[in-house]
Amino acid sequence: MASSMRSLFTDHSRYVESFRRFLSNSTEHQCMQEFMDKKLPGMIARIGDTKSEIKILSIGGGAGEIDLQILSKVQAQYPGVHIINEVVEPSAEQITKYKELVAKTSNLENIKFAWHKETSSEYQNRMMEKKELQRWDFIHMIQMLYYVKDIPATLKFFHSLLATNAKILIILVSGASSWQKLWEKYGPRLPRNDLCQYVTSSDLTQILDELGIKYECYDLLSTMDISDCFIDGNENGDLLWDFLTETCNFNTTAPPDLKAEIMKDLQKPEFSIKKEGKVLFNNSLSFILVEA
Repeated sequence: MASSMRSLFTDHSRYVESFRRFLSNSTEHQCMQEFMDKKLPGMIARIGDTKSEIKILSIGGGAGEIDLQILSKVQAQYPGVHIINEVVEPSAEQITKYKELVAKTSNLENIKFAWHKETSSEYQNRMMEKKELQRWDFIHMIQMLYYVKDIPATLKFFHSLLATNAKILIILVSGASSWQKLWEKYGPRLPRNDLCQYVTSSDLTQILDELGIKYECYDLLSTMDISDCFIDGNENGDLLWDFLTETCNFNTTAPPDLKAEIMKDLQKPEFSIKKEGKVLFNNSLSFILVEA
């Protein structure tokens, strides 16, 4: 009898490793890079108009790779303008990596960094206690809304912090991605965890509509190579299974019938495409730009 399934989030180091494998087996960061190169410059074209400094707030900034790409685009748009970049990130490990990345990156002289080891709701509570709320020119929330308990309240709060011409950029999985299908079909049979919820751009645009907040939404195709998931005893495959199901050691603890069913589905065209002998899961991303 296999030991019972438990959420991946109960084992932080395994979660971090499974996330690392996801990044190295997917086009996630390349997809974000394409967006930063092609779409972002036009979107931030007015955020710093007539301002002596630009204030940027990163919610869930992680290890900073995407943050620094965003900052370079802002610098290109507003050369020489002083930038304040504050980061809200609950993981001390990620903050350390972010600081290391900043230390070895050139051309950051006009940027002042500050890090806050806290969740977005802890930041929200701390700000609410202050009498005066800080205004921001650009806020970004990249792949982090899954970890927020009350999404409408969070969006409403951060939207209230926008200065003139300011924007919020939200990146999360698309409603057209296979994540939506996977969560809808198998979510109830997988171990749930209070730390994470299934949310896609379809849910988010509905929430924004209900709040009466203006936004634009763009989808970009991204894939994750899950071929190793079908090789028995493959370590990379095991970690990708964990990431797909948000379950610790899914391959060894899942009921055999559940695993067989998901395995069969993942190879179907509505979940993945087969290309050059690889099985590529649809990991499409949505980029949602919220207006002040």
